[in-house]
Amino acid sequence: MRILKIAPGEHYHLFNRAVNKQVIFHNTGDYIRFLFLILHFQSKVKISHLNREVKEFAESLGQHRVLTSSSIEKRMVELVTFCIMPNHFHLITKELEEGGIASYMQRVLNAYTKYYNTKYEKSGHVFQGPYRAVHIADDRQLLHLSAYIHRNPREIPKWFKKEDQYTWSSYQDFIGENR
Repeated sequence: MRILKIAPGEHYHLFNRAVNKQVIFHNTGDYIRFLFLILHFQSKVKISHLNREVKEFAESLGQHRVLTSSSIEKRMVELVTFCIMPNHFHLITKELEEGGIASYMQRVLNAYTKYYNTKYEKSGHVFQGPYRAVHIADDRQLLHLSAYIHRNPREIPKWFKKEDQYTWSSYQDFIGENR
């Protein structure tokens, strides 16, 4: 049971990592799948043919494809910041409706777990327990946390001091054109 009460209109830092800190994003396809999930599951809109939608999303990356207006209008949460690392992820979200974050994270984590276990012929847990949520109390904390999340790619030697080029983070969207 979650002790933190999540309230509409508030921002939260959401994060989780893989069981035993194992790598769970092995290749571009894995990153694309998770990115699709965190973007599209902000909305309650059902996705009938997930694999086809992910394929179209992957083909459109870099072409500044936007979410449909119906998806934006029906969002439960607003994704503010993200960073997907090889064995964990960080998100900053704003809850837009009661229970939105819980529903969002359930959809994202269940969908990725099913995808991962099927693709890699595994079973069981992919993530280390339930996701963690930390309430962001004020703008100062929000700015600090955003910087912390966007600097995360520095943990990967080939991305040290190149976090502005890291594809699997929203940092590029803050410093350039929003993808």
